Amino acid sequence: MNYTTQMDAARKGIITREMEIVAKKENMDAGELRNLVAEGKVAIPANKNHKTLSPEGVGQGLKTKINVNLGISKDCPECDKELEKVRVALEMKAEAIMDLSNYGKTEGMRRKIVEMSTAMLGTVPIYDAVGFYDKELKDITAEEFLDVVDKHGQDGVDFITIHAGLNREAVETVKRNDRLTSVVSRGGSLLFAWMELNNKENPFYEHFDKLLDICSKYDMTISLGDALRPGSINDSTDASQIKELITLGELTKRAWEKNVQIIIEGPGHMALNEIQANMLLEKKLCHGAPFYVLGPLVTDIAPGYDHITSAIGGAIAATYGADFLCYVTPAEHLRLPDLQDMKEGIIASKIAAHAADIAKGVKGARDLDNAMSKARADLDWEAMFSLAIDGEKARRYRAESQPHDEESCTMCGKMCSMRTMKKILSGEDLNILRD
Repeated sequence: MNYTTQMDAARKGIITREMEIVAKKENMDAGELRNLVAEGKVAIPANKNHKTLSPEGVGQGLKTKINVNLGISKDCPECDKELEKVRVALEMKAEAIMDLSNYGKTEGMRRKIVEMSTAMLGTVPIYDAVGFYDKELKDITAEEFLDVVDKHGQDGVDFITIHAGLNREAVETVKRNDRLTSVVSRGGSLLFAWMELNNKENPFYEHFDKLLDICSKYDMTISLGDALRPGSINDSTDASQIKELITLGELTKRAWEKNVQIIIEGPGHMALNEIQANMLLEKKLCHGAPFYVLGPLVTDIAPGYDHITSAIGGAIAATYGADFLCYVTPAEHLRLPDLQDMKEGIIASKIAAHAADIAKGVKGARDLDNAMSKARADLDWEAMFSLAIDGEKARRYRAESQPHDEESCTMCGKMCSMRTMKKILSGEDLNILRD
């Protein structure tokens, strides 16, 4: 039986190869997964032209996935450095990579990432438009914006961020409601400017059906971008954010009518006490579609440490419904991240995702934690290193401070509780003072 997209297949009762792979990764019955894809509660971003992809599912009942942002800019145009980040991100088992390149001709780099990446690839086509056409933003036509989307589909991009919810009505809402940080989404600000400069409707909103036809052709998932996400804790859960979210819910239903998979993007910056309610709002207003959050960052005063502020918010967000975390690095708000920044961002995001999976009761989520606890009780250092999220760092820390007693570490020495209990319970001599 023929099908156009993963959602189309699911609604026809077909379990695709991609569904089989994802079901195995998630320890889930493939039929159950198919039903979730059919309902739109799980998306499997898998462009037909991405031949190296190892597919992943994003959504209800699945492990929380993480995304790594990278890409060149005018100030940092070295493609080789960004491709090295891709290689390392794949080694660190990130499930998604977004190429946010916004300078020059990005097609070559995008194609190289598709060729080498087993992770799903996302892009923001509007970033590419200015360089692709070598035109000022104001002079790009609605048709040209859509043609760039088609080009990304041809190149094998699995999911695209499209800020279709920023319509003229939303623009007026922004103007009526003051914010400290206005529009902080890069793509959102570009579209806002285009609409104001041309006095026209958002082309992605006005021509949403054409966009859906393009995405259906390649089975490219739309990540409906939150152009009006809060860029400060002061601006969270305000009229502009919620107005756009309502529109995203309406667009989600239109996409599903054409069997196009949808992910919803969310905040942003947000105080701890607002996160749970925001997760509920998204799931209600967007009909259970998978939710993808940047952070949220829970305080605005930690530049240099925003991988931590993001991980705190991300763990809470995923506990209460977010399905996909976009990593944040220590360089957030300061500069383009380097390789070490990226590694720290990945680790922080993976910790947040795993902590949330434990809280959500995701099948098998506690297994590694229980194995680590047993290794600690057994003082089995090699097992501890192998089970650690960053075993390399754990091994290095222990090597840098060698204990007198090889079983323990330099924190407790022979007073190590694990050593004490292991010896006492096995009937051995405790021997704390003697060599």
